Amino acid sequence: MKYKTSGTCSSMIDIEVENDTIQSVAFTGGCNGNLQGISALVKGMKIDDAIEKLSGIKCGFKDTSCPDQLARALKSLKN
Repeated sequence: MKYKTSGTCSSMIDIEVENDTIQSVAFTGGCNGNLQGISALVKGMKIDDAIEKLSGIKCGFKDTSCPDQLARALKSLKN
């Protein structure tokens, strides 16, 4: 699944999920090292667990963040 982000430095998230488990996440743009870390941490995690941990995280004065955008992408994937 490809998800176009909004309100963040990253512009796109590519997510692979199998049997409700995150297989891989790749961000386009954004803070490369931090986003590689987030991608590594959520690999193998259940979708609901990632949503719970990442939802609502803000970046500076923004209302969202790359982790929050990932949670939103995962929510849309579930629906």
